Amino acid sequence: MAKNHIITGLDIGSRSIKLVVAQYDLDGRELRIIGAADHLTKGIVNGNIISIEDVVSSISTALEKVERVVGMPIEGAIIGISGPHIKSISSQGVVAVSKADGEIREEDVARVIEAAQAVAVPHNYEILHVIPKTYKVDNQEDIKDPIGMTGIRLEVETQIVMALSNQKKTIEKCMNRIGVDIDDEVFSVLADAEAVLSREQKELGVALINIGSSNTGIAVYEAGELLHTAVLPVGSGHITNDLAIGLRTSIKVAEMIKMQEATCNLEDIKKRDEIDLSLFDDTLESGKKNMISKTEISHITKARVEEIFDLVTKELKSIERFGMLPAGIILTGGGSKLKGIVEQAKEQLKLPVFLAKIQKIQSIVDKTEDLSYSTVVGLLLWSHNNGGFRSPINVSIGGFMSKIKGVFKHMMP
Repeated sequence: MAKNHIITGLDIGSRSIKLVVAQYDLDGRELRIIGAADHLTKGIVNGNIISIEDVVSSISTALEKVERVVGMPIEGAIIGISGPHIKSISSQGVVAVSKADGEIREEDVARVIEAAQAVAVPHNYEILHVIPKTYKVDNQEDIKDPIGMTGIRLEVETQIVMALSNQKKTIEKCMNRIGVDIDDEVFSVLADAEAVLSREQKELGVALINIGSSNTGIAVYEAGELLHTAVLPVGSGHITNDLAIGLRTSIKVAEMIKMQEATCNLEDIKKRDEIDLSLFDDTLESGKKNMISKTEISHITKARVEEIFDLVTKELKSIERFGMLPAGIILTGGGSKLKGIVEQAKEQLKLPVFLAKIQKIQSIVDKTEDLSYSTVVGLLLWSHNNGGFRSPINVSIGGFMSKIKGVFKHMMP
C-alpha cells in the first residue's frame, strides 16, 4: 500500500492534465477521494509528447495545485497511457503443471502468463499489459480461475497491450524530472472500464468509447473478458479545430461555442437560428457582421462526429461485433458531453447507447463525477482492484513482474 495510505492517479491528456488523490481507510478496503486538480496541457499534440519541458511544467503546476489541496507532497502516481501508438494482440501460453500431485498453484499461473509474453513484439514497442482472458486445463476449456484445479497441462489465452517505447520512456523521463515515482502505467481505456463498466455489462457484451481531445479509445468486453482495444487518431479537439477554421475564430472561442451551442441533432435547430460571436469573443463588437448560423455550427460538428463513429464501426466490424453487443455502447470522456452525440451514436452504431456513470467513490470533490475524469478515477480503481495476485485479472507489466518475484521468492527455501 502507498505511503500514508495515499494513492494518486495522473491522466496526461492532450488538452488537460488531471490529478486525483485518494486515501484508504484504516482497513485498506475503501477509497475516499481527498483532492483533485487539473491544468491545461502544453507540449502534447495528438497524444504525442513534443516538448518535455512544456509537459514537465504542465504536470508540475497540476501537482502543486493538488498538493495544496491535500496538504502533503505526492511521491508516486499511477499514470494513464494512451495514443494511436498503442497496439494490442492475442497471445497464448502453455506450461506443464509443476507439482507432482497435479494441483495448479499461483506459481503455475504466473509461469503460463509469462510464457504468453514470448511473442514477436514490434520494433520500438514494449509490453504494457498481459491480460488473461481464459485458461485451459488439459482438455477443459473456458476456465476463469484454474488455481486449485488438477491437471498436467495449463494453457492461457491473453490480450497483450503494447506501447511505443519512446513515448513510454518520455513520460517516465518527465516524471523523473518532477521527482514523482511511477507506481504503475495503465492503458487509459482500461482504466475507464474500471470506472464506468459493471460486471454485468462486461458479461453481456459492451463497447466502451472514450472520446478524448485528440484520440478516441475503444475497449470491447464479452463474457466478462476483454475482447478488443483500439485508439483512433481523432477526438473532440478536432471538432474545435474544425469550428475555429469554419467560423474564422480562435481555438478558445471555438471550444466555448462547441460546448454551449453545437449539437449533432440538426432537427433541434431552426433555419434562422443564429449566435453573436461577440458573446464569446470580447474583441468583437455586437452586430450583424458577427452573427453565425447555428446550422453551420452543427453541420461542422456533425461531420466530425460522424467520422469518429464511422471509425468505431470499422473496429466493431473487424471483430464481427457491429450491432451485436447486448449491453450496447457506453460513452465517456470530455467529448461525450457534446449535445446530441448519444442519438448520433445510436443511428450509426445500431445499438443502445448510454452516457457513462462513474462508480460511486466517497469524495469531497464534486468535479470527479464529471465524465472527463473517468480515466483518472479509473486509474485509482485499477490499482485498488488489482492490488493482489489473482489469476483472472488484468496484469500490468510493472505490477506483474513484482508479483512474479514475490511468487518465486516464496518458493525459495
